[in-house]
Amino acid sequence: MHYHQRTSRKALKKRTVKTTAGLHVMKNALLIMLFSIYYTALLGQQQNDSIFVLPDTARPVTLENFYQLITRYHPVVKQTDLLSDVARQEIRLARGNFDPKIESEFLLKHYNNTEYYRLFNGGIKFPTASPVTPTIGMERNTGERLNPEHYISSDYNYQQLYAGISLPLGQGLITDDRRTALKQAELFSKMMEAEQVKLINKLLLEAAKDYWQWYYSYYNYRLASRTTAIAEEIFRRVKMNFDGGELASMDTVQANITLLERQVNMQEALLALKNNTIKVSTYLWDSTMNPVDLSLQHAPVVPSASVILSQNILEELISEANVNHPELRKLNLKIQQLELDRRLASEYMKPRVNVSYYMLNQPFYPEGITNSFVWNDNYKLGIDFSMPLFLRKERAKIAQTRLKISNSTYDRDITRRQIINDIQSAYNQLVNNGAILQQQRAMVDNYYRLMNAELLNLENGESDLFKINVQQEKLFNAQSKLIKTIADYEKQKSVLYWSAGVRPLSYE
Repeated sequence: MHYHQRTSRKALKKRTVKTTAGLHVMKNALLIMLFSIYYTALLGQQQNDSIFVLPDTARPVTLENFYQLITRYHPVVKQTDLLSDVARQEIRLARGNFDPKIESEFLLKHYNNTEYYRLFNGGIKFPTASPVTPTIGMERNTGERLNPEHYISSDYNYQQLYAGISLPLGQGLITDDRRTALKQAELFSKMMEAEQVKLINKLLLEAAKDYWQWYYSYYNYRLASRTTAIAEEIFRRVKMNFDGGELASMDTVQANITLLERQVNMQEALLALKNNTIKVSTYLWDSTMNPVDLSLQHAPVVPSASVILSQNILEELISEANVNHPELRKLNLKIQQLELDRRLASEYMKPRVNVSYYMLNQPFYPEGITNSFVWNDNYKLGIDFSMPLFLRKERAKIAQTRLKISNSTYDRDITRRQIINDIQSAYNQLVNNGAILQQQRAMVDNYYRLMNAELLNLENGESDLFKINVQQEKLFNAQSKLIKTIADYEKQKSVLYWSAGVRPLSYE
C-alpha cells in the first residue's frame, strides 16, 4: 500500500514537472514568435531606412529650398536691401557736390534821381572730378557813376561774355572735400554690402540650427511612432495568449508597461515636433509678405551621407575669410576711409594758391558773332594765396587721423586672429561630431546584434520578456541619439561656414 502511494506520488510529480516544462517551452515559443516577428520587421525597417523614407502624403522641404525662401522673402533680408538703398543715396549725395551751379549777382544803386550803377553777373560753374572748374557767364553793367573796373562798352549793349577755368595749384590740387566725400561714399556702399552679407549669414545660421532641430524632432517622432506601434502589437498578442491561458499575467503587465512608456515618449516627441514646426515657420514668408505656416505634413529632407570635411576645405575657408569675411571687409574699408581723411588733412598743410583765367568775348561776342582766340588780350587773370603761419589745426587733424588708423588696424588684426581661431575651433568640433556620428552608427548596428543574441538566448530558455525590453529600450535610445547626432553634425557645419563669413551652400 505504501509502496503504491509512493509510486503514484512520483508519477504525479513527473507529470507536473513535465507539464510545467511544457508550459515553459510553450511560453518561450510564443515569446520567440512574437519577438521574431518584431525583430524581422525592425531589421527590415533598418535595412530600408523606413524612418527616413517619407510617405506619399509628406511635403518635403529641402535645406536649399528653405534658404531660397528666406533670402527671397524674409523681412530681415528686405531690411538689408534698404542698406543698399541708403548707400546709393549716400553716393548720390556726394555726387551732388559735382552738380553744375548757376550763380548770379545783381547790384543796383539809385540815389537823388541818379542811377549810380546797375551790375549783373550770371554764369554756370561745372565742378569736375579733377581740380579744374570750368565756368561760363555773362556780365551787363550800366550806370552814370559806374566804377571803371566794371565798365563795358556800349558796342554790345553793355554786355560781355566770359569763359575760363579756376585751378588750385597748392591746397586742393591732389584732393579736396568733394572728391574725398565721393570716394568715402563709395567705400560706405561697400561697407553696407559687407553688413548686408553679415546680417543675412547670421539669419541663415539661426535658420539652419532651427531647421536641423526640426529635422531631429520630425524623425524622432517617426521613430517613436514606430516603436509604439511595435509595442502595441506585442501587447495585443501577449494579452491574446494570456486570455488563452498560454502566458502568465506578469507577461501582460510587462508588455503594458512597455506600451505606456512608448506612448509617453511618442507624446513628448509629438509636442517637440509641433513646437519646432512653428519655430521653423517663422522664417517663411510669401511674395506678398504674408507669413507662411508649415503643417505636420511638411518634412525636412535627410541630408546626403555626412562626410568629414577635409583639411583642404579648412584652408579654403580660412583663405576666403581673410579676403571676404564681412567683419574684416568692414574694418579694411574703414581704414581706407580714414586714409582718405588723412590725405585730405595732409592737403590742408599746403598753402592755398588758386589760379583763374577767363577769356572775355572769346570766341563769341554777345551778339553771336565769332572771333578768333587772343591769349594776350581780352582776358582776366587771378591768383589767390593764403597760408596759416603755425598750421596747428592741420597738424592736429593729421595726428588724430593717424591715431584712428592705428586703432582700427589693431582691431582688424585682433578680429582676423579671432576669426581664424573660430574657424579652426568650429572645424575641430565638426570633425569630432563626425567621429561621434560614425561611432553612433556603429553603436546602433551593435545593438541590433545584441537584440539578435537576446532572441537566441530566449530560444534557449535563458532570457525573458524583461531582458528583451531592456535591449529594445537601448536600441531605440541609440537610434534616437543617432538622429540627434546627424542634426548636430549639420548644425556644426553651418556654424563652420558662418565662422568663415560664407553662406553654407557655397561649399556644398
